[in-house]
Amino acid sequence: MAKVVCVLYDDPVGGYPTSYARDDVPQPKIYPDGQTLPTPQAIDFKPGALLGSVSGELGLRKFLESNGHQLVVTSSKDGEDSVLDRELPDAEIVISQPFWPAYMTAERIARAKKLKLIVTAGIGSDHTDLQAAIENNITVAEVTYCNSNAVAEHVVLSILALVRNFIPSHNIILQGGWNIADAVSRSYDLEAMQVGTVAAGRIGLRVLRLLKPFGVGLHYLDRHRLPRAVEEELDLTYHDNLESLVKISDVVTLNCPLHPETEHMINEKTLNFFKRGSYLVNTARGKLVDRDALVGALESGQLAGYAGDVWFPQPPAKDHPWRTAPHHALTPHISGTSLSAQTRYAAGVREILESYFEKRPIRNEYLVVQGGKLAGVGAHSYSEGDATGGSEEAARFEKA
Repeated sequence: MAKVVCVLYDDPVGGYPTSYARDDVPQPKIYPDGQTLPTPQAIDFKPGALLGSVSGELGLRKFLESNGHQLVVTSSKDGEDSVLDRELPDAEIVISQPFWPAYMTAERIARAKKLKLIVTAGIGSDHTDLQAAIENNITVAEVTYCNSNAVAEHVVLSILALVRNFIPSHNIILQGGWNIADAVSRSYDLEAMQVGTVAAGRIGLRVLRLLKPFGVGLHYLDRHRLPRAVEEELDLTYHDNLESLVKISDVVTLNCPLHPETEHMINEKTLNFFKRGSYLVNTARGKLVDRDALVGALESGQLAGYAGDVWFPQPPAKDHPWRTAPHHALTPHISGTSLSAQTRYAAGVREILESYFEKRPIRNEYLVVQGGKLAGVGAHSYSEGDATGGSEEAARFEKA
């Protein structure tokens, strides 16, 4: 019997849904690069249900308990007396999401003597100390591509919200007003602007494809250059360094993984390379951006706006300075956890667990760490090291 500890975000404030806005959730038949959607042997949930919060349990309880395993589901993940820390010593598997991450630090891994598998229900496993996982021969897996397109859609939404000044305009209506001049005084057309993405992997490339019809100039920075045919198809300009990219861009979107090499890549120095009045969108990881430098750039006007769907730590303390910074379109980490995406990542977690328990190979594209080294998507996207430092500050969310 294996103990499985699953850390998920809290249920809706108004209670778990008894019905939903839609009766179906259309799904793609295949991902753009040819990868198939998750293929578990079965699922024990209805597609479109809320699976990512505590009551949803990722649809795993029936499967696990019918096979003799123990499932502990909690949202309590931070602080000295968290349920996660109490259950860790004899846990064999830990599952969490990027939106409400169980920060698997080296200290936690050291206490989890029976831990064999860490699964990310989604994409992005930087909340695990990958170096510690490597040294302790723990497998780390994530459901690659399950919510990449969902995040890309959120990027485009965020760009338009910033450039067209949508949120302040909407707030005018909520406040009973009709102040058109106030609404449009910071509103521009996206057409003819230059848009640059930091990383052009699954999410970044999808963003570029979605933006092409808007008549913008498209730029990208990536350590893996795209094929010439793709560059010509989308009329892309390649940049080999951040300074070159941001100097030309009216909008910069971050779509790269977090690891020691990318931590705080947007900082006081690099923000000075940006065009005055440009926009920054970040749906990747909060720790890519220096917290206080970003606030300064928004206050000075160096940046005209910031749309961030990601924070560090998560959840952020209630006095986190981004909450009160000017000209932002910040959201809790929702871009990759739409009900459509939850159907895919819950099925992907089930597929990973089926493979693990049946001692079959986990899909290579799902692997981040295996056999004491980076593997699969991890070898392509990550660097050995630790990006969890400072995560203990998440405990301040409840105390604030």
